[in-house]
Amino acid sequence: MTLTIALTASAGGNNAKSTTKTSGVDWNPVMDAIIQVESEGNPNAVSGNSVGAMQITPILVKDCNDILKKQKSKKRYTMADRYSVAKSKEMFLIIQKYYNPENDIEKAIRLWNGGIKYTTRATNRYYKKVLARMK
Repeated sequence: MTLTIALTASAGGNNAKSTTKTSGVDWNPVMDAIIQVESEGNPNAVSGNSVGAMQITPILVKDCNDILKKQKSKKRYTMADRYSVAKSKEMFLIIQKYYNPENDIEKAIRLWNGGIKYTTRATNRYYKKVLARMK
């Protein structure tokens, strides 16, 4: 089953705000469900190299900054930004816009859990947990 929504995020651009809605469809339910699965909503959660509400790794911060650089944006994220729910959501949107331009919800969830080289099998439990939190 493939779920798709539209995304018009300015995350990573020079705009101060990111838009997570378009045509009445919103990425927030996906991000909020991920936050619940990852940290139960705790913005100070730490698990190894993963921190914050969305459990962001240093590699993801670097990837976002590399994407921003390619887009000729001056915006950059720091390791401390991982503790900000708002900045974590911006990073989520940057990753999705770059690696998931088709805005497939299933791919978005699996990508967040398994990285850009995720496998369906390795991300099945996580995917099901996030879907359950979305309902």
